[in-house]
Amino acid sequence: MLNGLSRYRGFITDSIKRDFQSRYQSSFLGVLWLVLQPVAMIVVYTVIFSEIMRSRLAGMSGPFSYSIYLCSGVLTWGLFTETLNGLVNVFIANANILKKLSFPRICLPVIVASSAFINFLIIFTLFIIFLLLIDSFPGWSLLKVLPILAIQMLFTIGLGIILGVMNVFVRDVGQFVSIVIQFWFWLTPIVYVGKILPTWVQEIQAYNPMAIIVMGYQNIFVYHTDPDWKSLSAVFSVAMLLVILGWTMFRKHVADIVDEL
Repeated sequence: MLNGLSRYRGFITDSIKRDFQSRYQSSFLGVLWLVLQPVAMIVVYTVIFSEIMRSRLAGMSGPFSYSIYLCSGVLTWGLFTETLNGLVNVFIANANILKKLSFPRICLPVIVASSAFINFLIIFTLFIIFLLLIDSFPGWSLLKVLPILAIQMLFTIGLGIILGVMNVFVRDVGQFVSIVIQFWFWLTPIVYVGKILPTWVQEIQAYNPMAIIVMGYQNIFVYHTDPDWKSLSAVFSVAMLLVILGWTMFRKHVADIVDEL
C-alpha cells in the first residue's frame, strides 16, 4: 500500500488540487465559502443558545466562553462529517476513473481524507487566530490536540472505508448514513453541555466515540485542562479495529467494486 501511494503521490497531489479548485475557483468568494458556512452555523447557535448555555459552563463566565465551546465542537465535527460523507461515496463518485484507469484504489480514500483535512486546517487556523485575539490561547496545551486529531482521523477513515465498500453493493447505506449523522450530531455535546442531560442519556453518551473526541477538544480550548486520555485510548482501540476491518474489506472486495460499478 505504501509503495503504491509513494509511486502515485503526484496523482494524489494533483487530485487534491483539482478538488480544491473545482470547489472554489469559479465562485466569486472562492475559499471564503469554506469559512462562511461554519461561521454562519456558529453565529446562529450562539445567538439562540449562548445565554442558556453560558451558565452551564462551570467556572467559565467570559463573554466568548460559549463561542469557544461551540467552535471546538462545530469545526471538528465538520471535519468528521466531510471525511465520512466523502469516503462513503468515494467509489461511486469516482466510478468512471475506476473503470478507465489503472492505479492503486487506496489512493481515492487518501485523496478524500487529505482534502477534508486541508479544509479543516484552514478553518482551524482562523480559530487559533481568534483565540489569540481574545487572549484565550491554550499555550503548549495546543499540542495535545494532535493525538486527538490522529484518533479522530483513524476512526473516521476506518468507518468511512467500511461504509464506502458496503455502499457500492447496497446503495441504501449512503442514504442511511446521512440520516444517522443528523442524530449523531445531537447525541454529541456540541451545541449543549453534556451535564444538562438526564443521567441515563449521559451513560449512553459515554459510548459515543465522537462525544469523547469532541469533549477532548473542549477540555483543551474551553477549560484549559487535559483531555480524558483513558476514554480516548478506548476510542483509539476502536479506531484501529475499524481501520483493520476496513482495510481487510477493501482488499477483499476491491476487484468486485470495479465489476459492480
